[in-house]
Parts: sequence; structure tokens; C-alpha cells
Amino acid sequence: MKLLPFCILTLFGVAANGEITFSSQDVELVINETYTIVVQSSQGELPVNLNITSNHTDIVSFTPHYLSANSSPPWNIIATGLNPGHDVISLVGNSQIDVSKAFIRVTVERSKELATVSVVVGWIYFVAWSVSFYPQIYENWRRKSVVGLNIDFVALNLIGFALYSVFNCGLYWIPSVEAEYFEKNPKGLNPVQLNDIVFSLHAAFITACTLIQVFIYERGGQRLSKVAGLLVTIFAIIIIISFILPFFNIMGWLNFLYICSYIKLTITLIKYIPQAVMNYKRKSTIGWSIGNVVLDFTGGILSMLQMIINADNYNDWASIFGDPTKFGLGLFSVLFDIFFLIQHYILYRDVRHGGKNSRNVGERLPGIVIRLPSDMIADEKVGSTSPLLFVT
Repeated sequence: MKLLPFCILTLFGVAANGEITFSSQDVELVINETYTIVVQSSQGELPVNLNITSNHTDIVSFTPHYLSANSSPPWNIIATGLNPGHDVISLVGNSQIDVSKAFIRVTVERSKELATVSVVVGWIYFVAWSVSFYPQIYENWRRKSVVGLNIDFVALNLIGFALYSVFNCGLYWIPSVEAEYFEKNPKGLNPVQLNDIVFSLHAAFITACTLIQVFIYERGGQRLSKVAGLLVTIFAIIIIISFILPFFNIMGWLNFLYICSYIKLTITLIKYIPQAVMNYKRKSTIGWSIGNVVLDFTGGILSMLQMIINADNYNDWASIFGDPTKFGLGLFSVLFDIFFLIQHYILYRDVRHGGKNSRNVGERLPGIVIRLPSDMIADEKVGSTSPLLFVT
């Protein structure tokens, strides 16, 4: 019984002392620039001294280094940028006061001009990637045919962007999932921004339109391959099982979203292979829009350029070399784009222009070989309503 009054007083003391917050939780500085952090308390004077710390000693300097007991809010902390990088300034609390929101993420940059260039480059590659889906749709509509476009690529692409949309929407719009993320990363930022959601939903929608074209236009007897069908089945089983587990509290919904993102990354690594192999077997890129490739190549190059600019501006090369996943995936996609450009403009150029090899070009699809007249190939009317000769 003697412990009861003590517990009540302790709980009352915690409630009475309230919480301490910073005026902002993100700030960008250039070297030698200063910023005043205003510290507020919901309940008057501090009962104890509170130390102020940072993750690094050479990125940001600050003064004072502690808040004095019995002093009244607000308090000011003066932060000065020393060297490029990322740092977090926070208060070290105790059991009597809540300082979970008393922190600020500080980014020190070499140059505001470089930061502006990075933003501009980011918007350019966002537009390039968003527009890159339309040339293929136009090409299919113009020819009333999808012969030359690999169905495996379209199917895998749709699954990838659908899962990417699930990840982005879930982490951005579902409060419980976002809370789960911040529980694991209390001083982190939500990695999903509104433009990520717009891009992923738009990409999924346009890819779905492309898949509809596959069903309504001439496709030369092409079907989903057994390998792609097996992959789709495996992905579906993983997704279904992962979706069920959170209902039984075996894992959280955040882990389900992570699994969706891992499948998306896997698809990014393999989705171009069927199209590249198909172009090689047909010895032609007719039906595969080069506009899509050029825009995707532009977006990929600018995406990597932005990462390099940011790494230099914030002295954050570890984001590239320490965790090379994002940069590596961008580089992987660009290398495939280069391969497609070589196929289109060098290896199979004669086919598109009715050269010496054009008379022997066939659509080598499962079970059939379609022999095309050279004048049809020259006009790029593959899959049109003109008569074709089917040889079994």
C-alpha cells in the first residue's frame, strides 16, 4: 500500500511535465548558415537538465548543449552548418518528460544551386518516365496490332506497377501502417511522397491499357509463356499468403508492403529479358516502340544523375556505394535500354528499312512462321489487315 501514493505521484508528475517539441523537424542549411530551433514545453519549467546531442560532431554545431532545470520555455538552440551531410539534433530525456518529438533532421548542403538543379532534374525524369508509356500505346493503336510487343513483358510490368502502387498508397494513406513505420524509424521520414503515388498509379493504369490492347488487337498467336505463367503463379501465392498473415498477427501490414516492394524489385530485374530475347529471335524491333525506350533511357540517366548530384551536394556517397540497390536498378534498366537501342538502330536496322535481309524476316512465334512481304516490312505494317502467308 505504501507504493500506491508513490506510483500516483509519479504518474501525475509525468503528466504534469508534459512533452517537449521542436519548432521544426526538418531544415536545410548551407555551410556556415545558422538556424534557430525554438523549443517548447507543454508544461512550464523543466524539472531536470536535458542534454542536447547530435549523431555526428562534424556536420552541425549547436549551442547550448543542454537546457537548464527550472528554466521556462521557450528555449532557443542555434545550429550552424559545418560540412555537407545529414544529422539529427535531439534532446536526451528521462522518465519524467516526453522528448520523443524533440528532434530535428538537419541537412547541410554545399550549394543551394546544386539543390535546385537536383529538383529540376527530378521533375524532368519524372515527366520522361511518365510519358514513356504512351509511344507503345500509340504504336499499337496505329498498327492495330501488338505483334512485336512481348506479352510476358506487359504482364510482368503490370504486376510490378500494381504492387508498387499498393506499397506507396499503403504507406502514405493508411495511418496504422505509417505509425508502424515510424515505430521502427522514430526519427525517419516517410519514404513515399505524393509524386510517387501519382507516378505508380498512372503507370499501372497505362500498362493495364496496354494489356487490353493485347487482347483486342492482332497478336500473331502469341500467348503468355510457361515461364512467365510460372512466375506470375509464384508471385500470386506469395502475395496471397503474405496478405493473410497480418489477420492472424503473424506479421504486420508494413511487412506485407515490403514483400510487395521486393516482388516489384525482382520484376524490374527480369521484365526486359523476354522482350530482348523476342527481338533477337525475330531479328526485328518492329512493333516494339523505340520512343518508349528513348524516354525510359532519358529518365534512367537523369535519375542516376540526380543521385550523383545529391551525393556530392550532401557528401552522401554511401547512399550509392553503401546501399547500391536503387542506383543499381537504375543502371540495370539503362543498360537494357542501351541494348534495345543497339538492336533497333544497328543490329536490325536493315529490316526496318527494307534492306537485303528484309525478305527473310519472319515472326517466329510459337507454332507458326509468318513470312512478310518486304514492302510491308518497309512500311512497318506488321499486324495490319493486309493478307499474310502462314506457314506451319
